[in-house]
Amino acid sequence: MKGYGQFCPIAKAAEIFCERWTALVIRNLGAGAERFNDIHRGVPHMSATLLTRRLRQLEAEGLVQRRRSPTGRSWTYHLTEAGAEFLPLVGALGIWGQRWTRRELTEGELDLGLLIWGLEHSVDPLAFGSKRHVLRLSVSDQPEHKRRYWFVCEEGGLDLCVSDPGGATDLFLDATLETLIRIYRGDVALEAAIADGRLQADGAPRHLRRLRQWFNADAMTKTPPARSAG
Repeated sequence: MKGYGQFCPIAKAAEIFCERWTALVIRNLGAGAERFNDIHRGVPHMSATLLTRRLRQLEAEGLVQRRRSPTGRSWTYHLTEAGAEFLPLVGALGIWGQRWTRRELTEGELDLGLLIWGLEHSVDPLAFGSKRHVLRLSVSDQPEHKRRYWFVCEEGGLDLCVSDPGGATDLFLDATLETLIRIYRGDVALEAAIADGRLQADGAPRHLRRLRQWFNADAMTKTPPARSAG
């Protein structure tokens, strides 16, 4: 990591935090990603080689701790106390970005993998109760082999499936990738998207009433823009 050549604590912290990709890696770890491949799914445009190097740098700085997985065959990564203290800064960056950088999505930002990763790490699996509930998400404008995802919520845990897990499906959602990103990002209210047909939602009324809770919007998503998009 390049230094600023200053003794100022702000400069010293910025040497670590402002390195490219670092804030996103910390975001991923704070969201609960522990395994290398799961961390990498949240930064798909970052090379695996660079992610390996960045994790080692953060470990050397005392922000990340590497542990043996339960099987002993791989490693998991966890924020230390020092690393976790960066999370409010990551959240503040997100809120600032929601308020001041809101703009029309470009083609390169319509990232299906990142959306699915984000949902997997942010939804509330207890929104429908502790019993098994399955939500099927169809991304209508995607190729057939990338179109459907099943979120299995049970006992407070969540499993993401790319094929039908079997059993009953409680909710069916269908929308384009752009619409889903806009709902996830907070540009479009969930109820408005359902009302005007951009999001097709089918299921029992009691499940539909809890859909907003399942999406689990955070402070960043709820932050209104300070200026219009575009």
